[in-house]
Amino acid sequence: MPGMTQLLQHNEQFARDYNPVPLGPPTAEVLVLTCLDHRIDPARMLGLHPGSAPVIRNAGGRVTTAVIDDIAYLAFLGDTLFGPFDELFEVVVIHHTQCGTGFLDDPDFRHQAARATDTSEAALEAAAVADPAATVAADVELLLASPRLSPKVSVSGHVLDIDTGRVTTVLGTRQPQPAR
Repeated sequence: MPGMTQLLQHNEQFARDYNPVPLGPPTAEVLVLTCLDHRIDPARMLGLHPGSAPVIRNAGGRVTTAVIDDIAYLAFLGDTLFGPFDELFEVVVIHHTQCGTGFLDDPDFRHQAARATDTSEAALEAAAVADPAATVAADVELLLASPRLSPKVSVSGHVLDIDTGRVTTVLGTRQPQPAR
């Protein structure tokens, strides 16, 4: 496994200079949700450091039940251990251009992917990021509509342009609306 051997060598250097960060609320007061694409480095593109922000990565940077579970837990944890706070953190949802999940828009590709992954075609179609501005807006709305989202958590939506490295805001910071 030559790839991991090289990574462990890099880790040795990292460990020599390592200074642990104590457990506490994120200093940037954000949680980043973005794609697992290997071309994206949330720390580099946003200037984050250890202790700055939790980062959740999945295919497409999409809001899923698991993501909502994680955000709900982190809000509970932050408020319980370090609060109470009036505001906890902002969930920064970042989708990107040229996302590999965009291939799922093609019915033939989606059919093959469904068979290969034992995932329904409907679920794969819903996960596609062909128009990142549209999907990030939909995911922000999905988060804001979740009854599990703490009213102390805000949400914003952004798109990373893979060609330029520039992140642009699609939806500015919004708070969830209380149920009526």
